Amino acid sequence: MDETQVPGRSLTVDLDGPVHYIDFGGARSGPTVVLVHGLGGSHLNWDLLAPLLTPHARVLALDLPGFGRSEPGTRRAGVPANVLVLDRFLREVVEGPAVLVGNSMGGMISLFASARSPQRVCGTVLLDPAVPGPRRALDPTVALQFAVYAVPFLAERFLWLNRVRKTPLARVREMLELCGVDPDQVPAEVIDRSVTLLEERRDVAGMDKAFLAAARSLIWVLADPRRYREAMASITGPVLLVHGDRDRLVPVAAARDIAARHPDWRYIELADVGHVPQLQVPEVTAGHLLDWLRDTRLLTADGGSADRR
Repeated sequence: MDETQVPGRSLTVDLDGPVHYIDFGGARSGPTVVLVHGLGGSHLNWDLLAPLLTPHARVLALDLPGFGRSEPGTRRAGVPANVLVLDRFLREVVEGPAVLVGNSMGGMISLFASARSPQRVCGTVLLDPAVPGPRRALDPTVALQFAVYAVPFLAERFLWLNRVRKTPLARVREMLELCGVDPDQVPAEVIDRSVTLLEERRDVAGMDKAFLAAARSLIWVLADPRRYREAMASITGPVLLVHGDRDRLVPVAAARDIAARHPDWRYIELADVGHVPQLQVPEVTAGHLLDWLRDTRLLTADGGSADRR
């Protein structure tokens, strides 16, 4: 890997196994922002958003075990296990309470982490988080794909066939399109880094196993969301919920339902935006996030971090 092409410093911490993360640097006088990717994602999902935040905050983006450059080893990769990893990352790597920013499955994990350790989280930002909603609103292609992920052997075969039949570039472009992003509108260097990440994976079988474990865990949480809803209800700190109205993976109806259940949360709906606003409309996303940080006094008028503890 050519480290000169990577925005920020590439680092690894041992949390019962290697956890890779990017330290984008930024204003240490501001809050610390920890970015948490979704299913199949990595630190690369934040390449366009992070530089827009660093003038105001210190920004870190981790790869959950089994994703990005965090090889899975023998670790579990389900949602509960990754909540514990994020909690340890906050405790052992981050100085003081952090603002969690989670996309998709990363939003779910961030919600659970915020509920588990409120003393380590001063604010929670959810970008198209995986949340329960009406099943009739699910995109048929997405519903079929997750149904395949739930079936042992068939799921493993599906991932293998997808890998041998398509080039890494084709797989990157396909994932972006599923998330509502035009690959031709994404900077070429972001695409190139994503392709390189796929090409350099060593434990491919382990990565597939981790992906499916995370996907199945996600399905279980959403199938019986009582514990998830309890975690949401227990969060006392400020929450920003941002959702694209063209999201195929998590229907906007689900976000509207969550916003109605939590009127104290700030809800922003983005027109003509899909599942990853941080890649599709990074400037708009950063603008809403920074406005919310200022309004909640997590970011003071002079650019510093307010002490909320």
